Amino acid sequence: MIFSTLSLSDRYAALHPLFPRAFEYIRNTDLDALAPGRHDILGDDLFVIIEHMPGRTRAEALLEAHRRYIDIQLVLAGVDEMGWKPLADCCEPVGDHSAERDIRFFRDAPDAWIATPPGAFCIFFPEDAHAPLVSAGSCDTLLEKPLATRLGEPTALAKSLVMAKPADCGSSCLATPPAPEGSTPPCRGGYIRKAVFKIAVGSE
Repeated sequence: MIFSTLSLSDRYAALHPLFPRAFEYIRNTDLDALAPGRHDILGDDLFVIIEHMPGRTRAEALLEAHRRYIDIQLVLAGVDEMGWKPLADCCEPVGDHSAERDIRFFRDAPDAWIATPPGAFCIFFPEDAHAPLVSAGSCDTLLEKPLATRLGEPTALAKSLVMAKPADCGSSCLATPPAPEGSTPPCRGGYIRKAVFKIAVGSE
């Protein structure tokens, strides 16, 4: 497992033949302009999945592991507190490995949690079990779309991103005003937007 930032991405280019292509795509693409879902770069050898969703609690997040793909999980907005544990130490599987989805889940508790802010990424290899999309958040409700910044820079797509505290969230936080009447309180943490690059292990 590797935790780093985009400014240091060149250090990891030699770890896989397609890592330079993935980081080049990051540098030359407005990731905030991509709709959630899969976007092919080099077919099944290299693609990116854009995710934009409320974070889970630590208790909700299961560890997962992949056999065919390496993950570069780049956070674009929010803070993703990703869990990690060596796959060799995981002993509580939830079912068998799904070859179709290339995933297997585990109930084991992570050995570490990595708070990953915008502009930072984690690289997970097949030997790394990981629990992504975890956010303690600030009991926020997303009232409008879409994302207002790309790694701190204004984008052409910027509209309004309004975060407000639901009236019945039970929190003592005072940083945000009460949400408008009728808004839906979130059941989880703050929103996370991220780009998950999938790199086939044996590709070149």
